[in-house]
Parts: sequence; C-alpha cells; structure tokens
Amino acid sequence: MTYENILVSTEGAVGIVTLNRPKQLNALNDALMDELGAALKAFDADGNIGCMIITGSEKAFAAGADIGAMATYTFSDVYKGDYITRNWELIRTIRKPVIAAVSGFALGGGCELAMMCDFIIASENAKFGQPEIKLGVIPGAGGTQRLPRAVGKAKAMDMALTGRMMDATEAERAGLVSRIVPLEKLMEESLAAALMIAGYSQIAVMAAKESINRAYEGTLSDGVMFERRMFHALFATQDQKEGMAAFVEKRKANFSHQ
Repeated sequence: MTYENILVSTEGAVGIVTLNRPKQLNALNDALMDELGAALKAFDADGNIGCMIITGSEKAFAAGADIGAMATYTFSDVYKGDYITRNWELIRTIRKPVIAAVSGFALGGGCELAMMCDFIIASENAKFGQPEIKLGVIPGAGGTQRLPRAVGKAKAMDMALTGRMMDATEAERAGLVSRIVPLEKLMEESLAAALMIAGYSQIAVMAAKESINRAYEGTLSDGVMFERRMFHALFATQDQKEGMAAFVEKRKANFSHQ
C-alpha cells in the first residue's frame, strides 16, 4: 500500500510507523489516521512482526489534530461521520504491543494518540499537553479519560483546564512516560525495547497486554481473575513448555509463537 501521510518500515520483527506531515507538525487529519490504522492492522496480522513503534519528527510527534480541517465542522458533521471513533479508536483493537517514541510536541490529539499506545518512551525535549480549552472545546480522543488514569485527577485537571504543557521530566514523574532518553538515542532505545518484546512469545506478550488493559479499565477483583485464567491458559502453549525448559536447561528460549 502507498501512503501519503506516514512512512512505514520494518526493523527485524518490529514494524515502525513514522508520522509524516512535517509542514503541519504532523497534525492528525482523517487521511493520516486512516493510513495509520491500515498500517497497524497490517503489522498486527503479520506473523513476523511482534511489536510496533509509532514516532514522528524531532520537532513534533504530533502537534495536535488538524484544526484547519476541523474549524468548519458542524455537530451534524462530526456526529454523523463518527469523527474520531471511526478511525482513531482502531488502535485499541491492535493486539500486539505499540510503543510511542515521542520527541518534541505531543499536544491535543498527539498526546491522546501517544496515550492510546501501550507505553511512551520520550526524548528529553518532549512536551505533552491538552490545550483544547483554548479553542473552546475539550479533548475528544480520550484526553479527559486516559490522562487522569495515567497522572491522577489533579494534574489532569490542571492540564485540561489551563492548557499548559508538561515537559518530559514532569511526565515521567507523573507516570505518563515510562522512560526518558536523549533525543539522539530515542529510536535506538525504542527499537531496543521493541526488539526485546518481539523476541518473546507473541501469545504471552498479547496476554500480558490484554491483562494490563483489564487492570487499567476494570475492577481489581475482575482483573485478578482475568490474569489468573490467562496465566493458566498459557500452560497449554508450546512457548510455555519451551520457555520453562530453556530456563531449566540454562539456554536461550526459541519461541515458536504457538
């Protein structure tokens, strides 16, 4: 497939999607989100791919949704067209892990896209924010829901109501970002993490992702029971037998993803 708004590549068992609207600081429009969804679905269906990375440029992961495109929309336009839900939410259906490698601005929809990923690795110059209040609206792609779950109510309220930006240090301290790396090492570190994940059993990795999402979205008792059953189920896989045999035999496991 030919893409106009993203660049797609692979590195070993890792699929990489680079947002590519540099003149617009990677502002997210419908065309870009359609392409992003298609690329992620293709990687998810590829048995040779075990993990994905979404990244942008050094200056901007994504500076937000495309305001120029949205400015003239009416309620009828966005409601009937199922704006955001139709294509942005597709990322939630991806079963393999998706890492956001963020440098520069991740604002509005850019911050929300990063939060839809499974975790964020940020460069030292990364800045996060939900400035929609300055435009007379509120976050519409999960910003009022995922942000408080990541950083707590107080910081989420602060960011959504004032529109201020959070730098990488504060974002890591607050729990939004998993780690901070030097700008020049962002892709190297992100790729190393993705390759490590891709080297494990795809079944176990997907089960871990699904179980953590249960914790994120549900109650503790339901989450623990889901985790327990997934843990039990993995004993029916070849990878569990291989992984434990390799440990006992003091050798590297050779997972078949079966």
